[in-house]
Amino acid sequence: MGAAAVLLRAALRRSRPAAAALLLPRTLPSSKVPLPPPPIGRALPLLPRLPFPAGFGYSSVAEESDLPSRTKGKSTRRSPMKQSRVDFTKVDAALLPTIILVGRPNVGKSALFNRLIRRREALVYNTPGDHVTRDIREGVAKLGDLRFRVLDSAGLETAATSGSILARTADMTGNVLARSQFAIFLIDVRDGLQPLDLEVGQWLRKHASGIRTIVAMNKSESLDEHGVLTSAAGEAHRLGFGDPVAISAETGLGMAELYEILRPVFEEYMFQLPNNGLNQDDPTSETEAAEGDESKLPLQLAIVGRPNVGKSTLLNTLLQENRVLVGPESGLTRDSIRAQFQFDNRSIYLVDTAGWMERSGKEKGPASLSVVQSRKNLMRAHIVALVLDAEKIAKSKSSMNHPEVVIARQAIEEGRGLVVVVNKMDLLRENQRLLDKVLEAVPKEIQTVIPQVTGIPVVFVSALEGRGRIAVMHQVIETYEKWCFRLSTSRLNRWLRKVMSRHSWKDSATQPKVKYFTQVKARPPTFVAFLSGKTQLSDTDIRFLTKSLKEDFNIGGIPIRILQRSIPRKASVKTNIKKRGSGIIRMKTDKRTKFLIPLSHNVLRHHQSASCVS
Repeated sequence: MGAAAVLLRAALRRSRPAAAALLLPRTLPSSKVPLPPPPIGRALPLLPRLPFPAGFGYSSVAEESDLPSRTKGKSTRRSPMKQSRVDFTKVDAALLPTIILVGRPNVGKSALFNRLIRRREALVYNTPGDHVTRDIREGVAKLGDLRFRVLDSAGLETAATSGSILARTADMTGNVLARSQFAIFLIDVRDGLQPLDLEVGQWLRKHASGIRTIVAMNKSESLDEHGVLTSAAGEAHRLGFGDPVAISAETGLGMAELYEILRPVFEEYMFQLPNNGLNQDDPTSETEAAEGDESKLPLQLAIVGRPNVGKSTLLNTLLQENRVLVGPESGLTRDSIRAQFQFDNRSIYLVDTAGWMERSGKEKGPASLSVVQSRKNLMRAHIVALVLDAEKIAKSKSSMNHPEVVIARQAIEEGRGLVVVVNKMDLLRENQRLLDKVLEAVPKEIQTVIPQVTGIPVVFVSALEGRGRIAVMHQVIETYEKWCFRLSTSRLNRWLRKVMSRHSWKDSATQPKVKYFTQVKARPPTFVAFLSGKTQLSDTDIRFLTKSLKEDFNIGGIPIRILQRSIPRKASVKTNIKKRGSGIIRMKTDKRTKFLIPLSHNVLRHHQSASCVS
């Protein structure tokens, strides 16, 4: 019993469930009767857990910390988190609380951004001596039942020289602080508290004094909770923003603790808003109204082009704010920036992509990731705005270089609407000859490069001066409405009878027989011609029908697809008429030879009736 008392005191001191389970009262066998040996190959039964009182420190957190030593690879049931008193799914998106992620470079801001929005949108690359993120990226985060807006900012360096890229990114981060109510200050716990972290903390106290700041110790997945993390947490108190939270943006560690910190402050913020920020309109009404008309759905617009043609300047002009970083440096944009705005009572999602360069195979690091991301955004877009440089067009023999031709052809092959935007027209204002050359050469070359689509719109703008913004948006919306165009089958068949009669066929005998013509989908418009017989529509016939569709229904400038299907012939109906007798009668004679005389149907009927009478 002395050994049992020692084990009891050790279990109470350590609060370990595994040791406490050994202290359950059980019937001890007599010393005279030996214990039977356990069966070979069978595990001993698990002992029930000793119920500790609340004061002994037994909790689910202690159980989870002791879990790897007891049962590896088995999942345990965690204690449920408290639910928020606010239904954030019914809150208007513009009234959701906003959090900005700040910190020095390479501490994991973009990785945490991707973790919160549950998509890999921001570029993540380990470059200690360089900044991958240079612009402000925005998204809607989901953490448990919480919904909030999150902003990913560039790394802050207060010692940057005036006018440099680092100084401009810091100024941009300072400008968006007015849109944020909360901030997550990230530090790298493996590097410890750096002098630059203290400078960023001073910068936050100066520029964001009214913002609630939460310190997050990132990259803490491989550190001992009772060792390095405890000392790192005490060191993080020097920043002056309260108790830090240990997280790992890479593995998701600490997201439950972050939820418990954000939930009460978000609830307090929402209760201060009128009507708790609830959307008074039915959120499904707009979607249901747009289901009948696809052209009213949100528009996805991607701005693509070669480096340093003014894509980011055009995005800032369309948004009417300095959203992305601009400058004379080539390849300044690395990350594809997504923004939402309203134009003409229509929701438009705008994506600014990195410069589309020729693939030489030498791109490494963020440059190669930017090219891959630009191609993905091209596939997702509805309308592609290809930006050209008017000054380079005036000085060169051709309007489009190889990368721009690749962009245009790929957009058409993917079935996307294409709008060509010629930027920097203000540089040709003083030279009328070069101006006229650009105005005349670009539409002709576009038609030569992409002959399968006629009437691709071309808009001439100056993004730096803000000229041409309305013209670009009107042309984009017009192209999008054509891209979503639908025609009824009855209207198409009436049109087909007229257009087939005016087409000059080489031989009327070999003319394809189109039974009916229908549209199977929009975005882009896709039609199917159902034909009877073996004769199919030739390429010339398909081009004729495509051209007639564009001219008669005014849907030029977008890709149109025409497919053809053959109608199988109906199978012949087999009659189930039973024959009353054979068509051949065997004649018996005295001789051994037998003659087979074929008879007609009438003779056969007469012969059968005569045999029945006899």
